[in-house]
Amino acid sequence: MHQNDNSERIERAVLVGIELPGDDSHSVEESMRELERLTDTAGAEVAGRIIQKKSRPDGSTFLGKGKAQELTDLCGETEADLVICDRELSPAQTRNLEEIVGVSVIDRSRLILDIFACRAKTREGKLQVELAQLNFLLPRLTGKGMALSRLGGGIGTRGPGETKLEVDRRRIRKRISDLKKEIEEVRRHREIMRRGRKDVPVPQVSLVGYTNAGKSTLLKKLTGADVLVEDKLFATLDPTTRRVDLPNNEMVLLTDTVGFINNLPHHLVAAFRATLEEVVESDVLVHVIDISHPNAAGQAQTVIKVLDSLGAGEKPTITVYNKIDRVAEEQPPIPDYGDDPVLVSALSGSGMSDLLDRIARVAAIKRVRRRFFLPFDRSSLLSVLHQKGRVIKQDHGPEGITVDVELEEVWASRIESVLKG
Repeated sequence: MHQNDNSERIERAVLVGIELPGDDSHSVEESMRELERLTDTAGAEVAGRIIQKKSRPDGSTFLGKGKAQELTDLCGETEADLVICDRELSPAQTRNLEEIVGVSVIDRSRLILDIFACRAKTREGKLQVELAQLNFLLPRLTGKGMALSRLGGGIGTRGPGETKLEVDRRRIRKRISDLKKEIEEVRRHREIMRRGRKDVPVPQVSLVGYTNAGKSTLLKKLTGADVLVEDKLFATLDPTTRRVDLPNNEMVLLTDTVGFINNLPHHLVAAFRATLEEVVESDVLVHVIDISHPNAAGQAQTVIKVLDSLGAGEKPTITVYNKIDRVAEEQPPIPDYGDDPVLVSALSGSGMSDLLDRIARVAAIKRVRRRFFLPFDRSSLLSVLHQKGRVIKQDHGPEGITVDVELEEVWASRIESVLKG
């Protein structure tokens, strides 16, 4: 028996991949290993796997007839409950393959949606996941028998947990419309909060990177934040923002964002656009790369592509090679995925001071150097300059104080206005 501690049977899954002409067998294998980790994150056990070399996926059943029969036999031998395909399936391919193998069939996109459904904790996260799921399911509703009441019954069928809808296209479209309105409210609320933060200018820094690169561990190490740290894909879904004090007495707000992944379903990218706006609005990005991963280069490129698609590709970016403690001495030299990377181990804390120094330098690009003369009746502004900037030099004269300071341009303008008034 395959049971967990609560004596509930763990779902068993057979994974299916296809190697097409022009595919690199190494990248196909890497994608299958990632699918295994996704399956584990979703709470299932991998019972077996099949990879077929094929000129193109079968339009009807995804696999060829021989492989489909081999898959059926493997599912029987391993008592599998589920088949997970590494590429996106059409509704017809899903339905036909299910009829052949006799168990549920889902694809990579559906699996990731399921993981997001389990991981979403905030109201915003749940809204975004439900929208992504309904957009994914709507074109796949065919005939009788497929009801959204299935949500909640296992991998590929779980939902955010609140809404049970009849399979009725009109009602689903109405629900999608309502969800979009609610998410737009969230977006407007975020925009108001961002405008408020800009009025009291504090640099916004976002941690970005491939899922499981160690962003949450890094946030916890830098800020002491009580955030979930787990060696699973998409352990963090809802963004977390914490204050970080820098070596130059400045402060930044550091946000941990959702991890990216290769072939991230476009439904998710669209649904999470409100959250991902945090990345777009950031002043500085910290691109965290798991340098110990065999496919670190590919993962880094995936993140860069997503950032480009969001319009954040030109943001000032600090490249961080994390998990440097896992890099074996006999490994080849570390390739360069970014300009002058910072080497850290978020787990041990190695390299944290170097990273904070780099963040301070890059964030300071938005700052200006000014000289102010503060008459004694305006000497209270000196504490503001110390609080909002970095005082480089101050000289006390017979009529007041001359201060050289480095600070945000908006604060420099405010001080100038007060002194003129």
